[in-house]
Amino acid sequence: MNILLFVVAAVAEIAGCFSFWAWWRLEKSPLWLLPGLASLIAFAWLLALAPTDAAGRAYAAYGGIYIAASLLWLWLAEGVRPDRWDIVGAAICVAGASVILFAPRSV
Repeated sequence: MNILLFVVAAVAEIAGCFSFWAWWRLEKSPLWLLPGLASLIAFAWLLALAPTDAAGRAYAAYGGIYIAASLLWLWLAEGVRPDRWDIVGAAICVAGASVILFAPRSV
């Protein structure tokens, strides 16, 4: 469930940030900012749902998922295929996020 939550949060964050990118860098209409703000609010709410004992741990674990999702966005939304180093780097990040998320914790 944590992974799915982080994936959905990553999509919301990337979409929200991309709306600002589109407005600012691609000179799209300022109306792009409205769904972007809604998406960023959804991202924050979703990340707050993460069932971890500390916010920082949720953010750290989410970071690895975010990196992998960003590379998928690069490929699917922007049409730039990630190279092997992107994939290796993302795999390392997801492995690190998994250690943070699934490591047994002493109580």
